[in-house]
Amino acid sequence: MAKVRKHVHIKGRVQGVWFRASTREQASSNNVHGWVQNNPRGDVEAVFEGEESDVERVIKWCHQGPSAAHVTDVSVVDEKYSGEFSTFSVR
Repeated sequence: MAKVRKHVHIKGRVQGVWFRASTREQASSNNVHGWVQNNPRGDVEAVFEGEESDVERVIKWCHQGPSAAHVTDVSVVDEKYSGEFSTFSVR
């Protein structure tokens, strides 16, 4: 399997609804590394690295998020895999 890196922006009601903590749980349970953070403009940004199928599974979850979230848009940019992360963190 190919290793990939995806830079993701999630828009909608995604702050104050446990989106970052839930993303960390999803990433960790799918062996995906990287980070997630809130942005000042109200969206959530994340970088996911891992096996392509695992990363795609986490991105698919991001389209829905935790139950209190209301996701309106998910944009994904492919980046070069770096392998720089050994865990998944909330920033």
